[in-house]
Amino acid sequence: MKTHTQVVIIGGGVVGASVLYHLTKIGWTDVLLLEKHELTSGSTWHAAGGVHTYNSDANVSRLQKYTIDLYHEIERISGQSCGIHAAGNLVLAANQAVLDNIRTIHSRGQYLGLEMQLISAREAKQLNPLIDDNEFIGALYRKDGGHVDPNGVTQAYAIAARKAGAEIHRFTRVVGLKSRPDGSWLVITDKGEIICEHVINAAGLWAREVGHMAGIELPVLAMEHMYIVTEDIPEVVAFGHELLPTSDYSGEIYMRQEGKGVLMGTYEQDCRVWSADATPWDFSMQLLPDDLDRLSSHLEIGFRHFPAIGRAGIKRVVNGPFTFAPDGNPLVGPVRGLRNYWCACGVMAGFAQGGGVGLALSRWIAEGDPGSDLFAMDVARYGPFATPAYTNIKVQENYRRRFSMAFPNEELPAARPLRRTPVYDRLQAAGAVFGASFGLEVALWYAPKGMAPVETPTYRRSNAFPVIREECHAVRNAVGLMEISGFGKFEIVGPEAAPWLSQLLAGKVPVPGRMALAPMLNEQGRIIGDFSLACLAPDRFLMIGSGVAEVYHMRWFELHPPPTGTAIRALSHALTGFAIAGPKSRELLQRLVKANVASEAFRFFDVREMTVGMVPGTVIRASYTGDLGYEIWVTPDYQLTLYEQLLEAGNGLDLRHFGSRALMSLRLEKGYGAFLREFRSDYSPMETGLGRFVAYDKGDFIGRKAALDDRAAPPAKKLVTLVVDANGAEAAGYESILKDGRAVGQVTSGGYAHWTGKSIAMGYVESDLANDGETFVIGILGDDRPARIQMTPLFDPSGGRQRG
Repeated sequence: MKTHTQVVIIGGGVVGASVLYHLTKIGWTDVLLLEKHELTSGSTWHAAGGVHTYNSDANVSRLQKYTIDLYHEIERISGQSCGIHAAGNLVLAANQAVLDNIRTIHSRGQYLGLEMQLISAREAKQLNPLIDDNEFIGALYRKDGGHVDPNGVTQAYAIAARKAGAEIHRFTRVVGLKSRPDGSWLVITDKGEIICEHVINAAGLWAREVGHMAGIELPVLAMEHMYIVTEDIPEVVAFGHELLPTSDYSGEIYMRQEGKGVLMGTYEQDCRVWSADATPWDFSMQLLPDDLDRLSSHLEIGFRHFPAIGRAGIKRVVNGPFTFAPDGNPLVGPVRGLRNYWCACGVMAGFAQGGGVGLALSRWIAEGDPGSDLFAMDVARYGPFATPAYTNIKVQENYRRRFSMAFPNEELPAARPLRRTPVYDRLQAAGAVFGASFGLEVALWYAPKGMAPVETPTYRRSNAFPVIREECHAVRNAVGLMEISGFGKFEIVGPEAAPWLSQLLAGKVPVPGRMALAPMLNEQGRIIGDFSLACLAPDRFLMIGSGVAEVYHMRWFELHPPPTGTAIRALSHALTGFAIAGPKSRELLQRLVKANVASEAFRFFDVREMTVGMVPGTVIRASYTGDLGYEIWVTPDYQLTLYEQLLEAGNGLDLRHFGSRALMSLRLEKGYGAFLREFRSDYSPMETGLGRFVAYDKGDFIGRKAALDDRAAPPAKKLVTLVVDANGAEAAGYESILKDGRAVGQVTSGGYAHWTGKSIAMGYVESDLANDGETFVIGILGDDRPARIQMTPLFDPSGGRQRG
C-alpha cells in the first residue's frame, strides 16, 4: 500500500466506488479507496437496487438521470454486467392528493427531458397485471428507471477505476485521521499510514464515526429497513414480460419483479433506529432479525392493492440498515472549517444517485465547482442545530414519510420547536403559525381569533389563503410588522473590510450610512449569494442574506478569508430584527425615534444606528415587500422590548402582524427574486437580471472575467415574471413552461399576489421569448394554464411608494 496519494476515499460501497471512478475519469488517477471488509459489505449488498430519475430538486433529478444513463458506460469499460433492468416504472395514485402529486411530477419532468406519461389505472394494470385497478384513480408511467444489480454496479465502478490507475485496498480499516499543518491529511489504518491531499468520507453506515475522526458530528443515522421476496407468482410467470417496478404512495409500498416472484418493501410507521450511538466496526455482510409484525398494516394494504402478492408465499425477509440524513437527501461536499475533507454519505438512494454524486464531487474537488447548484445535497445545508438528538428524531420522521405526500405548504412537526427568538411566545399568542428554517421557528401567517392555528396541507389554495390576503392588504393599506430574525446576518469588521468585500462581492461597496445590493459570484461567474450590504462605518459592515445558507456562505468566506486584522462572523444568534412595511411605516417609526425619518432626511437604502424607543438598534430603509419599509436590527436582549414598543406605537395605525407567506406574495407582485429559487449557481448575472448590480469596472473581484464574458454574449435564458390564469392552484416551482407544446423554460417560484389579485410565477425562459406579453402554458396539477410575461412589476412599477 502506498504511503502518499492525492485522494483517499474511505468506504467501498456503491458511492465510494462511484467517486473513485469519476475522479479517474476527470484525470485524477493517484487515488486510493480503503474498505474495511469486502466491497459492498455495509448497506450496498442488500439494497433493492431500484433506480428512477425524479427528485423534487431539478438538479438532483438531472444527476439521477445521469446515473441511470451511466450504467451502460461502466458496463462497456469494465466488462462487468450491472444487471440492468430498464423496464421503466409506475407511480400509482389512489386518491386526489397523490394524483395532484404525479401531475406535478409530470409537469416538472417535461423541461428536464424525463420521459413520462400520465395514464389511467387500467393502462397501468396492462404494464403490471398484479395491480387491482379498482383501488386507483390514475398513474404516472416513467420510461427512465427500473433496477440494477447492486454488486454488479459496484464492481463495474471498481474495475473501471482500477483500469484507469486507481487502487483499492480491501480489508483495510481506517482507525484515525489527522489534519496536517500544510492542509494535507494523515490517514491511519490498521496496515499503515497514508498522507494525502484530500479525504473523502464515503463510509456509509460508518460515516458518523469517520466524521468523529475529524472532530465533526455529521447529521446521519442508520435505520432498519425491511422488504420481502415472494415465492413464484402465477400471474408473473404468465405475463411474459418483466413487471414494471411500481410505487404506491397511498399504501407506502414499492415493488418490483424478483425472479418469478416479487420484491415488496415499505417504510413502516413503527420504524427502528439501528445503532443510535455507535456503529459496530465488525458489522459486515450481515442482516438484522426480521420483524414482520411491524409491517403488518402496510402489507395488508399491499395485498389488497396487489392481490396476487397476498396469495403468494414469502420466500425470505431482508432487514438491513441504511443511512439517512434528517431530510433524506445525501450529504455531499466540503465541510466548513476542514480543509480538503469531503462528504459523500447519507446517500440512501445509492443506485439512483450514486453516479451523480460521484460526478458532482469529482468536479468539485478537481475544478472547485460541482457543475450545478447542489444545495439540496450540500452538507452545508445543516448547521450546529443538527445535533445527534435532532438527527435521531428527524431521521425517524423522514423514514416514516418516505412514501408519504410532501405538500408545498406543509411543515413537519418533529424536533420542534428548537431554535426560538425571545418573541416566540408573544408571536404564538398573536396567532402565529410557525415553520422551521435552519432550525429556527419562523412565523408563516397569523390565525385570527376563533381560527385554529393549523394549515391544511394541499397542492391547492389552503385555509390560510384568505388570511394571507388580509395580511397583504394590511401591508399595502397601512403598516405590517414581521419578525425577520431568520435572515442570515454577517458582521465584517477591520481596516481592510471594504477592500476585501470589494474583492469578494460583485457589486459596489457602499459608503458609510448607505446600503447596496451585492451579488456574489463564483469563479465561473454564477450567482452564489444575493446580499444587502450596509456600511455602518468605514471599517464596519452588516451583510444580510439567506438564513438557510449561513454555513454555505461562511464556508465560502473562509475559503477566501479577509486579511489579518479584519474578520467576518455570523450573527445568527447575536442579532434579531423586525420589518415594518406599508404607507404608514414611516409614521410608526417616527413615533419611536427622535431623528427625522422624512423621505429627504432618511432616503431609500439609508442606514443609521439609532435608538428606537428605548432600544439601541440599526435601522435600514429597505423592504423586501417592495413597499415603503424599514428593517430594525437589535441584539436579542432588546427584542422583546422593541416588539412591545412597536405594538404600542402602532395604535391607531392599523398595525397588523404578517408572516413569510405574505412576504412571498408581496415580493412576487414586485418581481423580486429569492436566493436558492431565482438566484442560484445555475444562473449568471445577465440571466437573472442582477447584472445591473454588478460593478464590472470597479476592479478585480471573484468571477469578474466570467461575468464580463457573460455580459458580452447574449444569455441563453432570462428570468421573467408571468401572470397565470390559474384555477384554484398556483405553480409551486419547477413546473415546465411550454410554448407551442415545447418545453422552453422552468418555473422557479409561484404564488398568489393578493394585492393585485393575480396568480404569479417566476421562472426562466429562452431569451428570444422573454418579451412583454409573450404567452405560454404552464401545467398545474394536470391542467394546462395560460400564462403571459409581465415585464413591469404589478405593484408600484415606478417605485414611487418604495422611494417616496
